[in-house]
Amino acid sequence: MKRARKSCPVCESGVRVLDYKDERTLQRFTTDRGKILPRRLSGMCARHQRQLSTAIKRARLIALLPYIRSDSG
Repeated sequence: MKRARKSCPVCESGVRVLDYKDERTLQRFTTDRGKILPRRLSGMCARHQRQLSTAIKRARLIALLPYIRSDSG
């Protein structure tokens, strides 16, 4: 059985380009440990998944997002 295809959340919202300065949007597509969610879990189209990974990497470089989040215990 095949599951219904997810639609891209970025295409639905009408955003043309993902911005690395928008931390809230980028955090939505990372795991609790700081890893980038794969396309099959996030539901992104290929174009926006590439933009997302580039934006997250740029945000990490200028310290807007952490590379990894450590356990607090």
